[in-house]
Amino acid sequence: MDPDIYENLKRIRFEVGEAKAKYRKSDDDVRIMAVTKTVPYERVNMVIDDGITLLGENRVQEFLEKKDHYRSNAEVHFIGRLQTNKVKYIIDSVKLIHSLDSMKLAEEIDRQAAKKGICMEVLAEVNIGGEESKSGVPASEVRQLISEVSQLKNIKVKGLMAIPPVGKSEESFEKMQELFCGLKADNAGMEILSMGMTSDFALAVKYGSNIVRIGSGIFGSRK
Repeated sequence: MDPDIYENLKRIRFEVGEAKAKYRKSDDDVRIMAVTKTVPYERVNMVIDDGITLLGENRVQEFLEKKDHYRSNAEVHFIGRLQTNKVKYIIDSVKLIHSLDSMKLAEEIDRQAAKKGICMEVLAEVNIGGEESKSGVPASEVRQLISEVSQLKNIKVKGLMAIPPVGKSEESFEKMQELFCGLKADNAGMEILSMGMTSDFALAVKYGSNIVRIGSGIFGSRK
């Protein structure tokens, strides 16, 4: 184990635990995801060996090059922007897709999942800040998207994901929590709220996140 990774994981676990103790129920489950963009598989496996088995992949090609080298107990989620023509390459290799942002993508995920005889679980990505530079569905359109996706047989929306605008984490997380709770009341399968990264994960825990996505906080700055 790289001593820096070990110390980083120790700190992150402590801070997640502190946030949970302060803001959440003791039995709430908050999972730490190691975001592996640009990180060699050898270093990723160090984290898996230390008990962080949830991985977040951003790029299809990079994931395909590394996936066979990961420990067998790794649970991989795809968290990056996903083009429809790339769905077929990951459909049977990831457990959850965090970046559903259109019916076009939903229909392709459904089609490819049907070929494999599986039901792919996804999160609807919300553009909570209304930023033109970011993907995701406007908050006002999420309910409609989830309703339309529910008509498909081989895809299931399990929750929401968001990346807040810079400097607006708290207000964005609060809006996401409100949106998630409202949708959960009408959709029994809504279980996951994925938000919070290296700079704001403790704040995300305060507002109900149960997956925090941490890259540089674990592995150091990307080179």
